[in-house]
Amino acid sequence: MEILETALMQRALIAAVLVGVTAPAVGIYLVQRRQALMGDGIGHVAMTGVGLGFLLSTSPIWMATLVAVAGAVTMELIRAYGRTRGDIALAMLFYGGMAGGVLLINLAPNGSNANLSSYLFGSLSTVSPSDVTAISLLAGFVVLVTVGLRRQLFAVSQDEEFARVTGLPVRALNLLIAVTAAVTVTVAMRVVGLLLVSALMVVPVAAAQQVTRSFVVTFVLAVVIGTAVTVAGTVTSYYQDVPPGATIVLIAIGVFVLLTALATPLARRRARALRNAEAGLVQAAGTGPEPAGPPDVPGARRPTEDAPA
Repeated sequence: MEILETALMQRALIAAVLVGVTAPAVGIYLVQRRQALMGDGIGHVAMTGVGLGFLLSTSPIWMATLVAVAGAVTMELIRAYGRTRGDIALAMLFYGGMAGGVLLINLAPNGSNANLSSYLFGSLSTVSPSDVTAISLLAGFVVLVTVGLRRQLFAVSQDEEFARVTGLPVRALNLLIAVTAAVTVTVAMRVVGLLLVSALMVVPVAAAQQVTRSFVVTFVLAVVIGTAVTVAGTVTSYYQDVPPGATIVLIAIGVFVLLTALATPLARRRARALRNAEAGLVQAAGTGPEPAGPPDVPGARRPTEDAPA
């Protein structure tokens, strides 16, 4: 294939596959925790790291990783301990990160807003061999955490109180999710950009949830969708000369719309069949529905990976 003949597109496709795997793998935990926009906030903070990388003449990816991790840990601590002023503190952190990135990159000897643009929106033409190495190492860490600690992270994301009662280190696991999300943002910024990475963390998961009912199946399908849309967006960008990040996100949204359209009639049919079955049981028994039992006690049952995602 022509697209595989150039080293540039080989590197771009490798980066796209790694991003397609890692972003939904972390995003599913953020969606479970109702923190779908956390990736967007981390992306704002990571801009300061990119600016520092240019200012100090070091790798923007590694510097962005350090700054994003620090920002993600701060965000998690604010979430855990913040009260009424927590949202204000987060807003200051987000906008301060963006402003810091713009200021620092303009102070750098060879920096300009044009350099920052490729990190904000993604740029396949700027993916270097060193970038692929850094992305591969960071992606390996993300996969190791999200798959190796799947049960623990699922328990914390599903029910923190129950996880705490069972003896899991909830605070440490929450911080680990935040750190992994920060690493994922820096992995994806060369392909989809800091401003669009949150969409790739959330949309494939939301699309998978339209047709799945368990956490494990949703996890696998979200990764498959994420990989497919990143590769499709990269190939489209190569042949049509369009921005890769925007193309990838729009394809992901298209997949979400398609799966939603396919899942809606199936869900209605299942609901209708369930109502008919319940009505048949009531009619056969010759009595009304049985009285409701005692209410469930919150946290009385251990969440399982077969629970709805």
